[in-house]
Amino acid sequence: MGYEQEYAKKLTTADEAVKAVKSSDWVDYGWCVNTPDALDEALARRTDELKDVKVRGGILFKVPAIFKREDASEHFTWNSWHMSGVERKLIAMGCAYYAPIRYSELPRYYREHASHTDVAMFQVAPMDKHGYFNFGPSASHLMAMCENASHIIVEVNKNMPVCLGGMENAIHISQVAAIVEGPNPPINELGAGGEPTEVDKAVAKLIVNEIPNGACLQLGIGGMPNTVGAMIAESDLKDLGVHTEMYVDAFVDMAKAGKITGAKKNIDRFRQVFAFGAGTQKMYDYIDQNPALMSAPVDYTNDIRSIAALDNFISINNAVDIDLFGQVNAESAGTKHISGAGGQLDFVLGAYLSKGGKSFICCSSSFTTKDGELKSRIVPTLTPGSIVTDTRANTHYVVTEYGMVCLKGLSTWERTEKLISIAHPNFRDQLIKDAEAMKIWRRSNK
Repeated sequence: MGYEQEYAKKLTTADEAVKAVKSSDWVDYGWCVNTPDALDEALARRTDELKDVKVRGGILFKVPAIFKREDASEHFTWNSWHMSGVERKLIAMGCAYYAPIRYSELPRYYREHASHTDVAMFQVAPMDKHGYFNFGPSASHLMAMCENASHIIVEVNKNMPVCLGGMENAIHISQVAAIVEGPNPPINELGAGGEPTEVDKAVAKLIVNEIPNGACLQLGIGGMPNTVGAMIAESDLKDLGVHTEMYVDAFVDMAKAGKITGAKKNIDRFRQVFAFGAGTQKMYDYIDQNPALMSAPVDYTNDIRSIAALDNFISINNAVDIDLFGQVNAESAGTKHISGAGGQLDFVLGAYLSKGGKSFICCSSSFTTKDGELKSRIVPTLTPGSIVTDTRANTHYVVTEYGMVCLKGLSTWERTEKLISIAHPNFRDQLIKDAEAMKIWRRSNK
């Protein structure tokens, strides 16, 4: 049977395809921009028939149809590998829970430890002439997820970019149980954010000055990493490489400005390597069928050994707050969930193992609450319930608009002094008093 004949045999409607889901099943919705659309709507129409369906996925752009009813939690539970703002709202509704894991471990988790996936359903690009459906910008862990699934349903979207790579970036029609041709919605866009603030610019300038020609870059999500990318695009830097967890618009700007060639990379030369991508349509158009990019599973992109193999690796990530011991929290505000572990620790560790590598944790020195109160992001100790994303032993460089400090190898009093030196001036005296009470203060110049 030819691929076209097999396609016609497996082609069905969304309502027919989701009949495979039973009460108490584990159902996987894929990842980020691959989250199903027509299949989700069809499953929502079966809500009254189903109980205790446990759904896995991550980085939602909109509330899935299955969670739009007030009694959704009686029928479905969302189990997220990484949180977006949408998922934070679902937590508040009692429908969603975070599954803490280092993102790099996700493929192995599916293959060795995960509860068996009864049904996997997700969006893909149209089938190619060889019978493959490309995962688009989400190679991530999807092949491992499929290997764990009993029943795979693909929802074809003609707007899904085809991301080249060669490693676990597509699924063959022979592995698929059913095919649904969806309404071809535009791929969900992640806004590039507003204009950078003066704080963003100050932090970015400090970091860009530390980047040598030929460095290999990883950028996290957020205003500061984006601002770094914009500054690099306007800089004199050259022959930069990309090896990142998430591909964002900033890389497109740098590449189009001629700053990215990958010529100095020790591995995957000339290729911009990423595990998943989300951004504007500009980015989706750029990554579609682009041989300069390499879509790869996250256990490769985020493997400390892959990162360490690249000389002058520069990792740039955000933080919610940092305590005087150097512990970095990038996941919560106390017990209020914000994000997830992701790959930040992997890149912090890998960058330090890289020859000439550096990892930067950047944040504004302060923030203003909804009530107008100014608060410090550098705190004596993390708020109870806050998550330690990067341990104090692993933190390398910390950057605020007031400066950059390297914490590696410093004693408690040395790192306390350095962190207070880049805190907002309004909080420095109190931080010194708190440090004295914790027996970690010794002014070096007294």
